[in-house]
Amino acid sequence: MRSGSNLEKVLAAGHFAVTAECGPPKGSDLAVVRTKADYLRGKVDAANITDNQTGVVRMSSIATGALLAPLGVEPVAQMTCRDRNRIGMQSDIFGLSALGIRNLLCLTGDHPSFGTQKGAKKVFDIDSTQLISMVKRLRDEKKTLGSEETILGEIPVFIGAGVNPFARPYEFRAVQLRKKVDAGADFIQTQGVFDMKLFREFMKAVCDLGIPQRCKILAGVLPLKSLGMTKYMAEKVPGVVIPEQLMKRMASVPKEKAGEKGIRICLETIEELRTMEGIAGIHLMAIEWEQRVAEILERAKLLPRPIV
Repeated sequence: MRSGSNLEKVLAAGHFAVTAECGPPKGSDLAVVRTKADYLRGKVDAANITDNQTGVVRMSSIATGALLAPLGVEPVAQMTCRDRNRIGMQSDIFGLSALGIRNLLCLTGDHPSFGTQKGAKKVFDIDSTQLISMVKRLRDEKKTLGSEETILGEIPVFIGAGVNPFARPYEFRAVQLRKKVDAGADFIQTQGVFDMKLFREFMKAVCDLGIPQRCKILAGVLPLKSLGMTKYMAEKVPGVVIPEQLMKRMASVPKEKAGEKGIRICLETIEELRTMEGIAGIHLMAIEWEQRVAEILERAKLLPRPIV
């Protein structure tokens, strides 16, 4: 065990893991955190605490994670390269470790132009692969980046990374993933899977490189709420590929039944992913729809979650 987190234990035991997302409040309202904890407690092995996703200011991922843990939801703190330099990152990693957060997902971060802070200065002092390497050095060597001085205390974190199999050029995505694994990633969460043909090609390349033997891969699954959401994701979210057939399925039902259609498509995706070589679990991204997580997992026969 590198961290002793519940997520690491579930994956090490060979169980099909389930993580979800928990978006922090746009402010300091603790009631939002408690409500989302009630939706997720006992239903997932861990929950990602997003880090100002899409460039919108929210409660910090570390603070939210520290609040969620006593409420019975194991946090996966996200950290983006957009908002911090290496000094701030390492300081925050010290802090989250001291607070008992044992999972950390290392990400590049959405461009500020996506959100409400369009004039914000981008940092990008280091990229996500360098961030992974830096966290591994803190954990395994107990040294900060560029220093040989030994740090005080332990940094027991399970290191995660993201990958988008649907970003062009497709043929380089598996190679990019290998670089993150070489840097020290212990687990991977992918962009939401809609185009199964493309994803199968990606996973074949990943398996050919022997990556699943070195880290655990959780496939992203995203239930679509409406036709409008489907169109927005297909047209506005970089790297999301939604096949025309799926778009037609979402358009084939009345507005009031679109959510159920989206969940059925999600369940079909989960069923196919469970039999796919190299997939160790799913990352369920029910964006601001946490109240449907339990239902989706129940219908997917992924409850109850294992106790390890």
